[in-house]
Amino acid sequence: MGRAFEYRRAAKEKRWDKMSRVFPKLAKKITIAAKSGGPDPDLNATLRTAILNAKAQNMPKSNIDAAIKRASGKDAANFNEVNYEGKGPHGVLVFVECATDNSTRTVANVKSYFNKAAGSLVPTGSLEFMFSHKSVFEFEKQDDTDLEELELELIDAGLEEIEENEGVVYASADFTSFGEMAAALEKLNIEVKKANLKRFPNDPVEFGEEQMEEIEKLLDKLEEDDDVQAVYTNIA
Repeated sequence: MGRAFEYRRAAKEKRWDKMSRVFPKLAKKITIAAKSGGPDPDLNATLRTAILNAKAQNMPKSNIDAAIKRASGKDAANFNEVNYEGKGPHGVLVFVECATDNSTRTVANVKSYFNKAAGSLVPTGSLEFMFSHKSVFEFEKQDDTDLEELELELIDAGLEEIEENEGVVYASADFTSFGEMAAALEKLNIEVKKANLKRFPNDPVEFGEEQMEEIEKLLDKLEEDDDVQAVYTNIA
């Protein structure tokens, strides 16, 4: 597939391996969910999903419990979820999702990362139409799973696409159908391994190896920031 592809894959795997950064971000999501909807995952679907995703990343139960407890503490921070959009090196489009207790600090940091990479932030909403916002569910394919039948079962819940790769099933729907899809899968006794809201580029762009080296430097800086929850690009 070419050196550029191999470089991107290696770079992505390097970022995924930064577990020291992953756990605090997962904990923040759990705290936000617990504070907004209560500490009982049986009564709080958002918290239940956050815990599920944390477990998928092998986050220790003690960390999960501490994050939930932190939400009800007297000194619990008030986190706000904010998005920033920008253009990076070689015109790459970047959508940054953050959770912060100090938006002034966060926007200053994010802006500095773009500026140092010869990029810039753009007005909020400028790139919204360049990405599709989707609900994505991952679960293991069982021996008796019939994807065609499952597709029919999930269409009424908003399913748009379902595919299987190496024993893992990926089911996606519009972001507004997240709750309905989660409920439908639970009703079918399907154990979801991961469930997230993700953004996918509508017009992916190929970048060369040298271009990717510069782009990856910006993405690394963004993903290392504790306030940044997710980073999406239009890279093919």
